[in-house]
Amino acid sequence: MTDASLQAEVPAERVAVASQWQLIWWAFRRHKLAMIALVVTIALYTVALVPGFFAINDPVKQNARSTFHPPQRVHVIDRTDGLQIGLYFRPLKMTRDPETLAAIFKEDPTKKVGIRLFGRGYEYSVLGLFRSNIHLLASSDPKQPLYLFGADRLGRDVYSRVVQGAQISLSIGLVGVALSLALGVVLGGISGYYGGRIDFVIQRVIEFVLALPTIPIWLALAAALPQNWPATLQYMMITIILSLTGWAQLARVVRGRFLSLRSEEFVAAARLDGVSERRIIFRHMLPSFASHIIASVTLAVPAMILAETSLSFLGLGLQPPTISWGVLLREAQNIRSIATAPWLFLPGAAVVLAVMALNLLGDGLRDAADPYNK
Repeated sequence: MTDASLQAEVPAERVAVASQWQLIWWAFRRHKLAMIALVVTIALYTVALVPGFFAINDPVKQNARSTFHPPQRVHVIDRTDGLQIGLYFRPLKMTRDPETLAAIFKEDPTKKVGIRLFGRGYEYSVLGLFRSNIHLLASSDPKQPLYLFGADRLGRDVYSRVVQGAQISLSIGLVGVALSLALGVVLGGISGYYGGRIDFVIQRVIEFVLALPTIPIWLALAAALPQNWPATLQYMMITIILSLTGWAQLARVVRGRFLSLRSEEFVAAARLDGVSERRIIFRHMLPSFASHIIASVTLAVPAMILAETSLSFLGLGLQPPTISWGVLLREAQNIRSIATAPWLFLPGAAVVLAVMALNLLGDGLRDAADPYNK
């Protein structure tokens, strides 16, 4: 954001006394794509926070009569008996092709099932604190389930499984980046602040980690995990594996910033004032480039999500019955799924949406991180 455009939007007297974070926010909100990405990201993580509320059917419940059930259309206006407005769907009636015996689903025009907002359905846990059965959307007839994204080979609702999988796939990115951030800031900060032999040793370690081929290392470490481990332990170990290979690049960035800041006047003044080294690092040096770290972290989250999805898709990451987007994409690995149930690729659309939103959000933060020089 140039000074002229900034002053055209914000009064000059406010710009003169604004903090760095206010300037960053004013610059960020002018980035339209980044603002849209922020809304999408907030929506995705809201769904991941309470997936049971946004799901329609139990994501683990199997229904032999709904095997490869195609997606159903949601109607708003009904003119069959006058003009009626409201959410409803028509159940699909299955018939068999007389020649190929393939299943054919057609809407039954004689039946109509309403869709309730904030209706009741299966019970789920809310943040592990209490249980509820209220859902954003619910079929008014429990015997006629609604399949927005169709069903898989076991008759499980794909939409509800995509919503449930968002909790694992999106949180593993945040947890993995948090661990990478801790390692990168601590080791990079020590390397850049103290220098000397400590800097030499840490830099050699960083170079070794960066020289490792990422995908083979992920595959080797993930394949070494016992298959009989519980889902929570698998989740934790996959997160640690992704973090151990993702901290080195951030550590180099932090080191470079510390090298440039340790000779600044405000750091020298803090030392002469008797401030402890810990306070100099965390109170004076880190906040001066915190916006750059936030932008780097935001751009690293999509990479973590893609890494988990890839490992789970290849069968070396999370395993069923754990539900993640990568695990769901494994259902689309055979020819029959591609030919008869293309809706099983919809978890991939969720991955694309999340990665694009996070990348655009990171780009916007990176562009707004230094509003004085735009």
